[in-house]
Amino acid sequence: MPTKRLNDLPRPWLRHYESSVKPHLRYPKITLPQMLEQTTAKFPNQTALIYFGNRITYAQLLDHVNRLAAGLQALGVRKGDRVALMMPNCPQFVIGYFGAMQAGAVVVATSPMYTPREAEYQWRDSGAETVIVDRRLLPVVQAVQASYSPPPQGGGWRGLRNVIVTGIRDYYPTNFAALQKSLRRKSRIPNPKSQIHRWDEVIHHSPSAIHDRLAPSDLACLQYTGGTTGISKGAMLTHANLVVNAHQACHWLTGGHEENDYTLVAALPLFHIYAMTCVMIAAVWLGGAAILLPRFELQAALNVIRKYRPTIFHGVPTMYVAFNNAPHVERYGFHSLKYCMSGGAPLPVEVQQKFEALTGGRLVEGYGLTETSPVTHINPLSGTRKVGSIGVPISDTDAKIVDLETGTRDLPIGEIGEIVIRGPQVMKGYWNKPEETANALRDGWLYTGDIAKMDEDGFFYIVDRKKDMIIAGGYNIYPREVEEVLFEHPQIKEAAVIGVPDAYRGETVKAFVVPKDGATLNPDDIIAFCRERLAAYKVPRLIEFRDAIPKTGVGKYLRRALRESS
Repeated sequence: MPTKRLNDLPRPWLRHYESSVKPHLRYPKITLPQMLEQTTAKFPNQTALIYFGNRITYAQLLDHVNRLAAGLQALGVRKGDRVALMMPNCPQFVIGYFGAMQAGAVVVATSPMYTPREAEYQWRDSGAETVIVDRRLLPVVQAVQASYSPPPQGGGWRGLRNVIVTGIRDYYPTNFAALQKSLRRKSRIPNPKSQIHRWDEVIHHSPSAIHDRLAPSDLACLQYTGGTTGISKGAMLTHANLVVNAHQACHWLTGGHEENDYTLVAALPLFHIYAMTCVMIAAVWLGGAAILLPRFELQAALNVIRKYRPTIFHGVPTMYVAFNNAPHVERYGFHSLKYCMSGGAPLPVEVQQKFEALTGGRLVEGYGLTETSPVTHINPLSGTRKVGSIGVPISDTDAKIVDLETGTRDLPIGEIGEIVIRGPQVMKGYWNKPEETANALRDGWLYTGDIAKMDEDGFFYIVDRKKDMIIAGGYNIYPREVEEVLFEHPQIKEAAVIGVPDAYRGETVKAFVVPKDGATLNPDDIIAFCRERLAAYKVPRLIEFRDAIPKTGVGKYLRRALRESS
């Protein structure tokens, strides 16, 4: 189902596609659970998940998915109901994701770092009434339950009616073996009158009772935007959106040679759309294995690379910064990685070049948004690659640059404006937010809010977030440009830039800097360094040293927190 294309839109990027990459693809009309079923039919005994040394096959994964689906339906979950997942990376997240959908439900992936206030907002907004939660996070759920009061007029959110509790150790090798043994016994039916249920009790239900099958056009998940620049919104992503985007991303990586010998590292949080599609769903599409890390810890990530020799690593720039600064990183076998992908935030050129020099691996930058499932652009893996570019639009995806004022005028090559995108991976809209939907989706195009430019070859360059742009004395300043210079400083480990109020200039540039271990820095040295490389109006006037820069769950710099602390 390729997206409709206009004949008059220039697509110079097509001539830079690798020979094995097709501009148009044929997408299977299946749901995400059907994708898992098809992969299992092909590779039942292949490893699907690796978790603390435990290998779970596709047959075992599908069995647990079907058991959970039947258990959820026994608890009253029906087609279209919302099921929230709140846990770090673990097999239960993958099982919960596909199992909720197999039951006909819509998934709401919730950050395990959320406070009760943040979690309640998401669950209330989405209408989630069932949550699968790590037992260490049960106090968050209980706090939400304690603060709940029914709507005065009736209707609306009815609160959390089913709480299913699990733990990250439940699928450790010994515990998993015991669980598998217990599942061979007589099935149990969870008590629907109880509010709190144990995971092992829910999946004891016979998997033969599944019903409420879905269509590809049905809603698969409400994926909430990061909320780094405002109130988080639920992007409505269908099964077709996610299946299509996994196909697009995998086709770009494999050139259509989609064998089942790929091993991916899930170091990014699976609740985030980047890892959800590009690691979890992509691994199922490829029939490959996903190595699950509950969170990114440098030594743990290095150890799994050395032990399992993965072929693909997806990360964000801060992860590659960590690798670059790791002692003896060249000893950990990065040569097994065919490709390393960076997304979620702009990749500083210095970080990319240093990583490739240290490891011999190939690191390419891509781009996407929650609203696009998420991938829209990737750099070619061989052939033409432009450092500092997010790459070119992937198969069946169009992009162009429009003026910032009205968004109605297409801009010529090289001019800076807002990047707008269309393709079969674009969301249906924002849940219960018609005005925001109308503003974001116009005439078939998604208005991203990102400032970018396109060169004569069709490569795109993100300049900055529209809302992050600093206007000082009438000049537009893009934080990324300043951060690129700061990353060039040999004694700076991390840097983030924001605009702060200034009585004379309106705004001025403030830089937050994390020095490398043992470095001795002072603000004057940094300002002098920047003056040699930037126009005077772009040079930071204020420097604040930090031990760390606040980040979102996926590793993006949290500029809103920096602004609030300034």
